[in-house]
Amino acid sequence: MTSTSDFTHTGLPMRVLFGAGRRHELPTEVERLKLSRVMIVCTPPQRDAGLTIAAALGELAHSVYPFAVMHVPREVADAAVEYAETNAVDGVIAVGGGSAVGLAKAIALRTSLPSIAVPTTYAGSEMTPIWGLTEGNEKTTGRDWRVLPRTVIYDPELTVTLPPTLSATSGVNAMAHAAEALYAPDASPIITMMAVESVRALNRALPAIVADPVSVVARAEALYGAWLAGSCLGATTMSLHHKLCHILGGTFDLAHAEVHTTVLPYVLAYNLDAAPVARALLAEALGGEDPATELYGLEQQVGVAASLRDLGMPESGIDTVVEMATANPYANPRAVTADGVRALVSAAFFGRHPAETLSVR
Repeated sequence: MTSTSDFTHTGLPMRVLFGAGRRHELPTEVERLKLSRVMIVCTPPQRDAGLTIAAALGELAHSVYPFAVMHVPREVADAAVEYAETNAVDGVIAVGGGSAVGLAKAIALRTSLPSIAVPTTYAGSEMTPIWGLTEGNEKTTGRDWRVLPRTVIYDPELTVTLPPTLSATSGVNAMAHAAEALYAPDASPIITMMAVESVRALNRALPAIVADPVSVVARAEALYGAWLAGSCLGATTMSLHHKLCHILGGTFDLAHAEVHTTVLPYVLAYNLDAAPVARALLAEALGGEDPATELYGLEQQVGVAASLRDLGMPESGIDTVVEMATANPYANPRAVTADGVRALVSAAFFGRHPAETLSVR
């Protein structure tokens, strides 16, 4: 963890509206940004939500574009950019989760159009300048301030209809951002504080959501944790966990949040002995001695513990992941070796208890 007397912190230049009912302020935000012809981006299942937003915007809305999909395939991004340019829209509103936000970012990257995000999940990607595109079964990511939404509206009432299981995987996905921020090489005391609070909030919120899916209080706490986690993701360099999830999602077309949920306990088991400060902070936030075991238990409690095999990854893909994960060096508290990654991915593939991963030390 960075010394409190020597660190760098870059604040994100964006506006956040947080609270139940804040979605009703969207027309005011659109006008504040001097936009008058916006396209509303969402996934096909979120089309009705997009139409509701369009109706609330009235003449400020040009159209609903319900074609966002996981991992932002390049051809999908190309089609959306062409649509935006052909129809001379002057802004983009993303309604939904990481797929919608990701497509809005792809449009902004190519056109520099301003965007507003209205999240309906807990992924947290709306708080980052990180974009991603998938082409030829390989996902490429980068950072560009043009893709950062100008405004994010967090309204917990919009997440009440998100099924409990999807809420849980989305929340653990956010937790992964906070966890890796705790051992990031460019972390700061500010990010550390936010990351710990994020894990603590999500650890409380996810069981509460599963117990009472319509609890706006629990939904608000999850959104709060996701906001903090996304801010951590946007301000630091992610490590082995995010590298593996990008490989798994892009190569095998696996569901994004589910992959993060499945892999995170194993990466923590792999990394935390080499990151003792992060280990202690996560142990406190999760309420137990071993963060990997505590997280694995949380996933079982909320009904989302799974294996990569359950998600549809072929066993033959383990070697592919090992090769891709070790091809380019990157920051990680523990050395990324072929034997280590193989043991980690194999444990996640078969759904073994994450403590078994420690045997590769």
